[in-house]
Amino acid sequence: MKILSLLFLTLFLGKSCDDQQKQDIETAVIEYVANSRGFYQKITVEKQMVTISSDRSGKEKTVPTKISDADWKELVNCFQTVELDSLAKLKAPTEKRFYDGAAIANLKITYKDKAYETTSFDNGFPPKKIKKFVNKITSFAKQNNEN
Repeated sequence: MKILSLLFLTLFLGKSCDDQQKQDIETAVIEYVANSRGFYQKITVEKQMVTISSDRSGKEKTVPTKISDADWKELVNCFQTVELDSLAKLKAPTEKRFYDGAAIANLKITYKDKAYETTSFDNGFPPKKIKKFVNKITSFAKQNNEN
């Protein structure tokens, strides 16, 4: 009986650890904002939909667009590599935003009722650890401009 209980607990605890390691992007809200004196862009990703706004006041009526399955899969893979707790500690690789050389950008991820946010960095030059993830998010705005 003890062996059976031990085996059951081992399987149960091992399974719960696996579940906790993978971040589920389905429950996350991702906001990327870049702005300067003459530029504003807000990209919001939620439940395989992307909303792009260029209106600083928020009065512009935005229409969510569905993210293709291939792009969504790539975004999910990138999201799972992001260490949410370390976002606030990431250092920007460049400082062009200090002299109007680049717009100021921020990434905010709301996941399981907790907000994780980066410090400011230059638009187009994200910290190395989140570069692939940020570039994927900003690619949706580029696709939207081409359509």
